[in-house]
Amino acid sequence: MSKRRINKVAVIGSGIMGSGIACHFANIGVEVLLLDIVPRELNDLEKAKGFTIENKQVRNRIVNDALTNAIKSNPAPLYHKSFVSRITTGNLEDDIAKVKDADWIIEVVVERLDIKKQVFENLEKHRTPGTIITSNTSGIPIHFMSEGRSEDFQKHFCGTHFFNPPRYLKLFEVIPGPKTDPEILDFLIGYGEQFLGKTSVLAKDTPAFIGNRIGIFGIQSLFHLVKEMGLTVEEVDKLTGPVIGRPKSATFRTVDVVGLDTLVHVANGIYENCPNDEAHNLFKVPNFVQKLMDNKWLGSKSGQGFYKKVTKEDGSSEILTLDLETVDYRSAKKASFATLELTKTVDKVIDRFPILVNGKDKAGEFYRKNFGGMFAYVTHRIPEISDELYKIDAAMKAGFGWENGPFEIWDAIGLEKGLELISALEKEPAAWVQEMRDAGVTSFYTVKEGATYYYDIPQKKHVKVPGQDAFIILDNIRKSKEVFKNSGVVIEDLGDGILNCEFQSKMNSIGGDVLTGLNKAIDLAEKEYDGLVVGNQGTNFSVGANIGMIFMMAVEQEYDELNAAIKYFQDTVMRLRYSSIPTVVAPHGMTLGGGCEMTLHADRVVAAAESYIGLVEFGVGVIPGGGGSKEMALRASDSFMKDDVELNRLQEYFLTIGMAKVSTSAYEAYDLNILKQGKDIVVVNKDRQIAIAKAIARQMADQGYTKPVKRKDVKVLGKQALGMFLVGTDAMEASHYISEHDQKIANKLAWVMAGGDLSEPTLVSEQYLLDLEREAFLSLCGERKTLERLQHMIQKGKPLRN
Repeated sequence: MSKRRINKVAVIGSGIMGSGIACHFANIGVEVLLLDIVPRELNDLEKAKGFTIENKQVRNRIVNDALTNAIKSNPAPLYHKSFVSRITTGNLEDDIAKVKDADWIIEVVVERLDIKKQVFENLEKHRTPGTIITSNTSGIPIHFMSEGRSEDFQKHFCGTHFFNPPRYLKLFEVIPGPKTDPEILDFLIGYGEQFLGKTSVLAKDTPAFIGNRIGIFGIQSLFHLVKEMGLTVEEVDKLTGPVIGRPKSATFRTVDVVGLDTLVHVANGIYENCPNDEAHNLFKVPNFVQKLMDNKWLGSKSGQGFYKKVTKEDGSSEILTLDLETVDYRSAKKASFATLELTKTVDKVIDRFPILVNGKDKAGEFYRKNFGGMFAYVTHRIPEISDELYKIDAAMKAGFGWENGPFEIWDAIGLEKGLELISALEKEPAAWVQEMRDAGVTSFYTVKEGATYYYDIPQKKHVKVPGQDAFIILDNIRKSKEVFKNSGVVIEDLGDGILNCEFQSKMNSIGGDVLTGLNKAIDLAEKEYDGLVVGNQGTNFSVGANIGMIFMMAVEQEYDELNAAIKYFQDTVMRLRYSSIPTVVAPHGMTLGGGCEMTLHADRVVAAAESYIGLVEFGVGVIPGGGGSKEMALRASDSFMKDDVELNRLQEYFLTIGMAKVSTSAYEAYDLNILKQGKDIVVVNKDRQIAIAKAIARQMADQGYTKPVKRKDVKVLGKQALGMFLVGTDAMEASHYISEHDQKIANKLAWVMAGGDLSEPTLVSEQYLLDLEREAFLSLCGERKTLERLQHMIQKGKPLRN
């Protein structure tokens, strides 16, 4: 059997989901055909232009407007705006025959069975036999949709449920139809993981599948619990946000963003189609939610929901909150709980749960009731919606942005405590939990030899979670593979001669311990190993340098110590470049300031697609001082070509720093000259990132890696460039585009990137530029305005993004 490839996808339906799915396939390099219906009549603009209904511009208006709106939306659905060129638009009358060339057809039309069946009937006339065809339905039973279709159609048909927005939410549910070929299911599960960067979960054809069944239960049970306990909107969002590893939007803000009507639609579907669900009545919409629906207060789409933004008489804006008792808006109230204060020193979310469920205040009561209800519910969904418990956790993490799934949380507080919470609510877990307990098994998960095992109910023992072979999970190997540890890093042996240096500081900020640990990792790798990866699996790679250290030295005017600290940072990133072993940095999430500077100095970079990389030091009143300013001057020099206008090229690199540009994806980092085409790579599935980085380090070592020779050929333009920059900053300050202090920072950067006031273009060493960079950084640290900005950042609890 020939290997199946996906080179072209046809997406039928260009609404928010259809356009989002089309954009994400374009993100990974697939050619996309996006089709929608033909308008029934002309709009006013088309009438004014004298168009007829037969005009192609009119016939493709719906699909083109939808795609245009999607591309303009925030957050952006594309990794790079140029990727839209991979999408061709058309309509379902003129262009439907083109689906014959597609390797995969995805239906994303309105959630009505009659319309979907009509679309499938039409598609079958043009579809090439053997082509995969799937529906993105979020709730219509899969077996209804393929009724009456050919044997080949049904064999290649199933549900593929993306979560919105498709670029950002990782859950990809694959739902088999009655006759789906198992090979098709296996292919889609694998494709979702490897190519789309998803967490693929095989679900059963049950109402709302896995993610929405559990997620909507969680929200609906909260709605009822809120009324029972007399909690406010602010209190619930405080209790159900980042403190328990959930998104900042928590519960009510999330509902506002998603749309209350969307949530109610799914909840009603579960209520109507799951009469035997033991929590059936919980899916009934509470009165206060129904009143919002009646008022059409649906959230962001209608301008108000549980929150409402208003403009006050003085022109300032205020966000009002819905009072759940009066169902009217009021000013926001601060929410605080003693139990949450106890978790402030606990960095790992998973370690907070035992504290939360033992709280003595209303927060503790809330968590006991909330988790107890959730624990009982998920046990009864096996085997109804899934045969394996790990799929429920995977769905909640990937589809709803939970850091930990329900069974992982239960493990964190202990099996007996979880059973106690369930009992306190006068509920019962499923029988298999008691059987597990009676057999002496006290956890749903365990880790063996770096792999995660889950409790398999039929086999009554822990079984390895499938699909882990392509991953390296640092949490699983940290204890057994630790080579060195301090308060800033853990160095792990990844195997095959490759080490990993994992940051462990708060928000992975870079201080003295991290730099010491990184130097130790290089020392160890040079003596006993073959290569080094610098990577972690936190929320962000690194938000930058430790602001407190810099601020205290600057305030105390300890400039010798500060100079030594900055030089240590510079020397460390230069060791990444000039060591005798290959170094690979694996950035993801926020990679700012010092995190970016480390990325710039690696031999190779393996960046997660969702990497937001930039040199943002201007925001706190300094220039990049850890090699970033030097590196941009070097990269500008390398880009100079014969007969090139070198000043223009240098200005481009200068503005990357001067405007504190941050990429909104790893692909944009190529535009900012932070990543290098043909050298650095982007991976869509972050879970595979460390394993790929390790493989590249191993490959470089096997090819015969030799320590690079230090550069002494960096071309700087001296007075010619400096004069251009100074004239520019003078004009900007005079026109009030920048402040006097901003001008001072820009002039310091100009001095470094021009190589000082050399009388003519000159070739200089990297160390020459590093010395200029450090001198400029130190002089700015003594400025009153810089100290004020640094202090402001500390008061807001933000690390220096340097």
